[in-house]
Amino acid sequence: MISDLAAFEAEHRAQWDALEAMLTRLERDPGAFVSLDDARDLLRLYQQASGALARVSTQAAAPELTEYLEGLVGRAYAEIHETREHPTRFRPLIWFLHTFPATVRRHVRALIVSCVVTFGAAGLGAWFLAADGDAKEALLSSFPHLLGDPSDRVAEERALHAGTGDPLAGRKAQFSGFLMQNNIRVSILAMSLGMTFGLGTALVLFINGLLIGAVCMDYLLAGEGVFLAGWLLPHGSIEIPAILLAGQAGFVLAHALVGWGKGIPTAARMRQIGPDLVTLIGGLAVLLVWAGVVEAFFSQYHEPLLPARVKIGFGAVQLVLLAVFLSLGGRARDPEGGPA
Repeated sequence: MISDLAAFEAEHRAQWDALEAMLTRLERDPGAFVSLDDARDLLRLYQQASGALARVSTQAAAPELTEYLEGLVGRAYAEIHETREHPTRFRPLIWFLHTFPATVRRHVRALIVSCVVTFGAAGLGAWFLAADGDAKEALLSSFPHLLGDPSDRVAEERALHAGTGDPLAGRKAQFSGFLMQNNIRVSILAMSLGMTFGLGTALVLFINGLLIGAVCMDYLLAGEGVFLAGWLLPHGSIEIPAILLAGQAGFVLAHALVGWGKGIPTAARMRQIGPDLVTLIGGLAVLLVWAGVVEAFFSQYHEPLLPARVKIGFGAVQLVLLAVFLSLGGRARDPEGGPA
């Protein structure tokens, strides 16, 4: 018998609220991935609520509390014992707008490592080029079209775009498809090389960073910073973050293989991160498809046909929107999602 009903309710209210929040989240998104820890928490909270119901049901003076606990325990029982003959239908829009950004935030430490490697290498590439002009040929030898003088490139582009016709007519769709295919291939490579305990992923990011830093410094030293920003920002504001996300996926995979701080077997760790890896690579593939379209149909048009300030503004707005999307997207559905 409960001597003080108010004290009993105050003591257990936090457990009931936690169970209700978990049940609401699962009911809103039946296809959500449930980790082993979440399943254990659900069972524990269900057992505690059932015990509380058994005690409260003997109290004639607590009909409202009894009714509340009966509903809560009934919902938990249905969730735990439910079986589905068919898998939940995949909802692409909800997956991209909610699951993808929530997954990015859940593994934010791996994203930080990816950024440090890439931007550290970019700074190194810029320093090499600024300190030694002869380093340009070594750093950019795999890209012959970047070995020329940036000012000559800018003059050629302006002359090409001075006419009234479309200088890229008949080539945009093919070029866009090539860019998408190439960038997605590099991203999958960066992720899959996480199997090398992250060393291969770090190498891919480091090489890309060196290239970005060297190219940027080359144009800045030539006084063509405005052209560079107008050329790179429209698609680079999406493409570079997507490559960073590929590195994030690679480091998530590497962390699962190493198993630091995980007291479970390797196979179990791999199964645990599998859905997140699929979500990361799928989400960044969508971003890269968009980046390929922007690069082929927008970035490659230059002054005087398309003013640089318009392209810079477009790229800056796009970068801010992407940052907001990855920071806030899916928070209503995953309020407890934290870094991993």
